[in-house]
Amino acid sequence: MTLLKSRILFVEDHDDTRDLISMVLQQSDYDVATAANIDDTLKLARSEHFNLFIFDSWLPDGSGIDLCKEVRKFDHRTPILFYSGLAYEKDKNLALNSGAQAYLVKPVGVPEFLQVIKSLITIEEKSIPELSEVKAPNVELPKRLTAAARLF
Repeated sequence: MTLLKSRILFVEDHDDTRDLISMVLQQSDYDVATAANIDDTLKLARSEHFNLFIFDSWLPDGSGIDLCKEVRKFDHRTPILFYSGLAYEKDKNLALNSGAQAYLVKPVGVPEFLQVIKSLITIEEKSIPELSEVKAPNVELPKRLTAAARLF
């Protein structure tokens, strides 16, 4: 049985940073999609499944805070990590209050970065009920459909 790689959507407008972080994540066995602006991010986030979103605070077409709020309108489950150069406590609080689960200030060491990512993905995976744990209602729905319905 082949296990699927965890999927990460990394949003960063700076080309070099986006390429470097994407390479680090791929070498750590993650499947990575990237975007450089809010519009592209929303298209990807609405059309594909991800186990984690990583957002920068400043994007060419708006703020990471606004992006986070938009994503939370249609996805309440996928963890969001801010990876930002903004180091003030108020910036961190804004991100967490907009729906993010974690905030790291650039630059951060690769081991710490990967540990936070692993922790967030583990939490996301544990939030999905196993089919064996789902109690099927007294209707003719298969267990897998009942489990899927609980995700939405």
